[in-house]
Amino acid sequence: MPQLTIVADKNITARYYQYALLLGIFTVLYNLGEGVVSIAFGIQDETLALFGFGVDSFIEVMSGAGIIAMILRIWKNPDTPKSVFEKTALRITGASFYLLAIGLFITALVNIYSGHKPETTISGAIISLISIAVMWALVYAKTVVGRRLDSAPILADANCTKVCIYMSVVVLIASLLYQLTGIGYADSLGALGLIYFAVQEGREAFEKAKGVDTCACGS
Repeated sequence: MPQLTIVADKNITARYYQYALLLGIFTVLYNLGEGVVSIAFGIQDETLALFGFGVDSFIEVMSGAGIIAMILRIWKNPDTPKSVFEKTALRITGASFYLLAIGLFITALVNIYSGHKPETTISGAIISLISIAVMWALVYAKTVVGRRLDSAPILADANCTKVCIYMSVVVLIASLLYQLTGIGYADSLGALGLIYFAVQEGREAFEKAKGVDTCACGS
C-alpha cells in the first residue's frame, strides 16, 4: 500500500508539472500574438502606449522561455541551481525592459512637446481588456499549480504575471481617457505609466538571475 501511495503521488506531481509546462507554453504563444497585434495597431493608430505594450509582450516571450526552462529543470531536479540558459534569458529580459523604459520615456516627452495625438485608441482598449481577462486566468491557474506543487518559483511566476494585468490596466485607462476626452497627452501619459512597471520588471529579472525567486511586483 505505501508503494502504491508513493507512485500515485509521483503521478499527481508529474501531472501538475505538465500543467505548469503547458501554462508556460501558452503564455509564450499568447504574448507572441499579443505583441504582433499590439505593435501593428500601435503603428497604425499612432498610439505610443499600445506600441510600448506590444514591445513589452515580446520581452515577456523571452522571459517565458526562461520560465519554461525553469519548469523543466525543477521537474527533473528540484534542488539544482538555475541553468546558464535561464540566467542568460533573465539578463537579456532585464536589459530589454530597461531599454524599453528609456525608449518610452524619450518618445513620450517628444510627443507631449510636439502635441502628437493618436488616430484612435479603440484598439488599445480592446486589446487591453482581452489581456486583462487572459492574464487574470493565467495568474489563477499558475497559483493553483504552484500551491499544489509547493513550488516557490512557480508561485513567484504567477505573482509576476500580475504585472501584465497592471500594464494592461494602464493601457486601458489611457486609451479610454483619450477616446472619451480627446486629451492629446493621455496616450503619452499611459506610456509613461508603463515605464514604472518596465523598470520594476527589469530589476526583478536581474535579481532572479542572481538567484532570488521572489516577485515584489504583485504583493
